[in-house]
Amino acid sequence: MAQDSPLQKKPAKLLDQVREVMRLNHYAYRTEETYVQWIRRYILFHDKRHPKDMGRSEIEAFLTDLAVNQQVAASTQNQALNAILFLYHKVLGIEIAGINAVRANQPRNLPVVLTKAEALAIIQTIGGPHQLVVKLLYGSGLRLSEALRLRIKDLDLAQQQVIVRDGKGSKNRITMLPASVLTELQDHLVGVRRQHQQDLGRGFGSVYLPFALERKYLNANRDWIWQYVFPAGRIVKDPRSGEMRRHHLHESGIQKAVKQAVRQAGIAKKVGCHTFRHSFATHLLESGYDIRIIQELLGHKDVKTTMIYTHVLNRGGRGVRSPLDG
Repeated sequence: MAQDSPLQKKPAKLLDQVREVMRLNHYAYRTEETYVQWIRRYILFHDKRHPKDMGRSEIEAFLTDLAVNQQVAASTQNQALNAILFLYHKVLGIEIAGINAVRANQPRNLPVVLTKAEALAIIQTIGGPHQLVVKLLYGSGLRLSEALRLRIKDLDLAQQQVIVRDGKGSKNRITMLPASVLTELQDHLVGVRRQHQQDLGRGFGSVYLPFALERKYLNANRDWIWQYVFPAGRIVKDPRSGEMRRHHLHESGIQKAVKQAVRQAGIAKKVGCHTFRHSFATHLLESGYDIRIIQELLGHKDVKTTMIYTHVLNRGGRGVRSPLDG
């Protein structure tokens, strides 16, 4: 029986093709995992039919089921749509237009905002490097993912600035570095550098570099300036390259620390890591800063997104005297 030639490669499985195209387009690993999950769910929803044999009606049926039967949020439904459209456009080369599914309801809830005293009470309850991360969420207006992905070269201690690279929407921006964290941050970096030197001595010390920089600059992944500001506690295998590396702290660790601190501080609000970014923007607005400046610091594409914090300030009739008070 004739055997296949070793030079003949079997075509890659569909989900492997998705991963390959996403990596060629420099998508984040978390986005890759999310898109693959949604594509898998889409295929399973239609009894494992191949997407090339399906089209607009099947996409609409899947999205409608998410909205009607599973009652997902609008952002979740949009995420699923983006993943499926990526599959068709980028991987299969099929154009899909005119999607007309039942849309999930878009909530119009105002963001939860802490008072300054509440924010500081929570922060003081958190220990270790997790506390420093949360200080940057509140003091610099960073998203959690942005804080954890910071590299040494992104900190300008002299100018008291943080450079956020490849943020949401693949945008770069500059925000402030609070003066109150400078000494603590410098002490933290001394320990990070010592750990990096130890890793190098053990034959490790490399980090993931974005946009194929690792192939262009062969030894850059071991340079100090490319190391994470908040490195993980242990070295693990990179899921993409298979190389043993020290990644940054995982989001779940910060999220658990914040949840526990909120409980210990006795704050009766639904607080998450993003609450500190909301509080950053609202407190700047309260202090009289121009909304366009706040928009730039937050990295919002449209000032309408930033305007939501003006509604937070007006919540509860603030500025209006109640008739009960005479």
